[in-house]
Amino acid sequence: MKDDIKALNRWRLVLGKYSGNNLSFSEENVKYADMDALLEFLYEREYGEERGVRKEREKSRGSLEPSSLTVPSWITKIKELFPKKTVEILEMHALDKYNIKELLTDKSVLEKLEPNTELLKNILQMKHLMNGDVLQTAKRIVKITAEEIARKMEQDIKVAIYGRIDKNRYGGIKSSRNIDFKRTIRQNLKNYNMETKSLVVDRVYFNQRVRPTNPWRVIIAVDESGSMLDSVIHSAVMAGIFAKLPMLKTNLVIFDTQVVDLTDYVDDVVQTLMSVQLGGGTNIGKALQYCSKLIESPHRTIVILVTDLYEGGGYGSMYARAKDIIETGAKLMVLTALDMEAEPVYDRSAGEKMAALGAKVAAVTPGGLSKWIAEIIS
Repeated sequence: MKDDIKALNRWRLVLGKYSGNNLSFSEENVKYADMDALLEFLYEREYGEERGVRKEREKSRGSLEPSSLTVPSWITKIKELFPKKTVEILEMHALDKYNIKELLTDKSVLEKLEPNTELLKNILQMKHLMNGDVLQTAKRIVKITAEEIARKMEQDIKVAIYGRIDKNRYGGIKSSRNIDFKRTIRQNLKNYNMETKSLVVDRVYFNQRVRPTNPWRVIIAVDESGSMLDSVIHSAVMAGIFAKLPMLKTNLVIFDTQVVDLTDYVDDVVQTLMSVQLGGGTNIGKALQYCSKLIESPHRTIVILVTDLYEGGGYGSMYARAKDIIETGAKLMVLTALDMEAEPVYDRSAGEKMAALGAKVAAVTPGGLSKWIAEIIS
């Protein structure tokens, strides 16, 4: 019986308040009525113009509904009554679907939102509406979220790049990951005990990780058009991680029709992300021309172009600039997507042309990019 009541209450939440005459909450579950009011506050916007008519009807006949919710009180209450994952979905719908800008322009509301990647993306898209204390609060959220993304990525990146093992060199860091099992067994065979049929190891041999003293230059050029937002975020975070590695010298530039060099801020992901101006045109050729000027030792340079390849400055110029870079001996990689899902939407014809010129064209995860760089620099 209890399960039946629970199921009915959930169905009532799905159907909404206008099913009240036919299906009501059980009296002992006041919490469901509160949840219903919170859901209605958001999703009644689906009714459009009819929403106002319904409100007037309710006023004329009187209402037993709780006092009107505001955005701050709604944020507080959904956190009290819904699981964290559901709260994030409701907040995302409020921002993306119903454009409730108060969530990002009211400091008290913004402080209550759960820091996550979706909120970060919304902040980057709406930061032009922010100032003063609101902007500072937004920056704190950007910092928290970016650091969380970095924590998830950093270990894999470091393992991929530090972890290219030179099996002809010995005496490296003494950790289980670096044990040279074949040499250890071979050198200790003299200690094999025939009676116990066991091998006594009196010395363990380790491989040495390759650590180039002459750093490679990695130039990351990121298209800041709106469709590339996930890739922009991951590129900025990756550039910050790369900048800490001694074997890499990292440049970061963002571009639309203009090119902005953010190399001086590459270790400050908040400054980098808050510098992004989403939308506008795209001039990939101009960005590649700028990158070519940063190349000093071509055979130790990797240019990473993060873009959907929809060029606004003329495809001929884009191909010519890409060819110029490749002919110097530098590596050119075109990333049509760089995030944890790596699901690309891009100009496939342009991608095929860039590949034919000698560029590597792919959609990759941060881990996949790190492995590719590790293969090159080792």
